[in-house]
Amino acid sequence: MTTGSRTTTVFLTILCGLLFSILGLAQEWPAYAWPALAVLLVVVPAAIFKIAAVRRGSMPVDLEEQRTAPPVERWVHHVSRVALPSQWADYDFMFSATVRWYPLEAPGNDPVLNPAGLAVEAVLNRARAITEQREPGRPSLAQHELSGALSRMCPEPTGHLQVMAEDITLVLREHDQERLERLAEVRKDKAVWEHQRKYEQSKRAYLSEDVLKDTGSAVVWWLARNDDQVDKAVADLGLLAQLTSAANDTDVPVRLRDFIPRPHGEAPGAGLLQGGPAPVELQPTAADHFETFLSSMGFTDGDVRRTILAKQIADIIRTQDQHETADDLLRRFDQPARFTPDDDEPPASAGDTNNEKPAS
Repeated sequence: MTTGSRTTTVFLTILCGLLFSILGLAQEWPAYAWPALAVLLVVVPAAIFKIAAVRRGSMPVDLEEQRTAPPVERWVHHVSRVALPSQWADYDFMFSATVRWYPLEAPGNDPVLNPAGLAVEAVLNRARAITEQREPGRPSLAQHELSGALSRMCPEPTGHLQVMAEDITLVLREHDQERLERLAEVRKDKAVWEHQRKYEQSKRAYLSEDVLKDTGSAVVWWLARNDDQVDKAVADLGLLAQLTSAANDTDVPVRLRDFIPRPHGEAPGAGLLQGGPAPVELQPTAADHFETFLSSMGFTDGDVRRTILAKQIADIIRTQDQHETADDLLRRFDQPARFTPDDDEPPASAGDTNNEKPAS
């Protein structure tokens, strides 16, 4: 019986004695009842103590030893920024923790010269078995996993120590973390680009293989989008035919060419009579304008003044770095002097006149 139980028994005995005393006085018990009450109050607690001692028996040996055994001595060692491999090559985790251990009864009583080394090695091996299976992109998740796996005391391989770790920190090197963030951005951009490319391919296939397959498909597609504008669809039939032909790199069908819009004043079918597309109208050049000027001045073809003016204008134009225009003027107006078949010989140049010798 514990000390608390004994105190409770004594207290109840005294309380019962007081209650019986009050009851005896109130009922006017006879004189012989009081000695019996006193004996009863002494015998009953003694009997209770005796029964409790018999039922309790002796205390177990191991419990007595446990109460008297000294507390287990635990040792502590701190490790900081130890590189542990991840699932990716060249991307290591940096591991920091507080290693705790206590010695065991080693078989054969082999001495342990450096228990801290054994404890740290055991913790690092347990941590490495986890980190080398984890990707480096989520170090915080791996850190919490290590905190749970290393929080239990486990014997190290030699059987000398029980080892655990706490206050675990697992991070990546700063430059490795930056590289992973850049790689993640590239992967995201690539995924977006792939989706855009597939969308464009799908759109092109839809337009080329369905909408613009032929003019009829284009008209049906246009009506599906503008079902209340049939008159406009008829008016735009020529444009749809041209668009479909351009998309398929073919000519506009003959039956649809009359629907193609034409310049003002051109009769329908004029293009068909010409047997091909209308000729492209060329813009007049500077030589054309100069020709118009000479004609308006009355300088007809063959007039020497045309050549003189052309040379002068060409020289002026060259000063403005318009060499191509100047060359065009000279090619067109600085022609060699022409003669007719009725002439005996071509007119002599000034040089030929000066070199002429008298007849002998």
